[in-house]
Amino acid sequence: MPIPRHTGGLDRSLLRDDVYLRLRDAIVDGTFTPGEQLKDAELAEWLGVSRTPVREALLRLGASGLVVAVRGRSTTVSDIDPRQVRNARDVVAAMHELAVREAAGRLGDDDIALMRDANRRFAEAFEAGDAFAALSADEDLHRIPVGAAGNRALETVLEQFEPLVRRAELVRFRGDGGASVSHHDELIELLAAGDAAGAASVAYDLWHSLPADPAEGATAGSTPSATPA
Repeated sequence: MPIPRHTGGLDRSLLRDDVYLRLRDAIVDGTFTPGEQLKDAELAEWLGVSRTPVREALLRLGASGLVVAVRGRSTTVSDIDPRQVRNARDVVAAMHELAVREAAGRLGDDDIALMRDANRRFAEAFEAGDAFAALSADEDLHRIPVGAAGNRALETVLEQFEPLVRRAELVRFRGDGGASVSHHDELIELLAAGDAAGAASVAYDLWHSLPADPAEGATAGSTPSATPA
């Protein structure tokens, strides 16, 4: 497993969540590719931590479907399986629909401003061809209503299933994503107006319209049915 040469040093008091997020992002952004073997000792050296939080992170990544572990043998990055992505996408779409429905009416002016800023960064990243920055801005945008909903069960479900969808979504952003800007704007304005039903419907469509097969997403163009979140 080739370890990236350059990485910021991590404090040895790094929380388990930070190790998980660093490894999750390395899989989502393609630093670690499908089929690549992940060795906990090498990962621990790369991150500057002990092997224990790395092993715990790999277990969580396995639950999300990003890695496949064979007991006593190895852990490898999973392939993008359209069936698994479709199943995860359907769950994630339903959770974001619920989050937006619960958050409507709770979001303040500052929250709406943060969502608008995230969409501006999303548009700029897409125009610059920076798919991972677009993905990060998209995540920032959707995190706001999820946080406002205050539903820990919902957040737990998203934590498990969203990473698999995000990896497929990144492939989509590398081909098309411009249509998402206007759909984000629509979502934000409906939330600003307190329209829970309308905003929830847009949120569901944003996620459920993501193609389960990255090959489909790469050739779908900018039609609404192929719009990423």
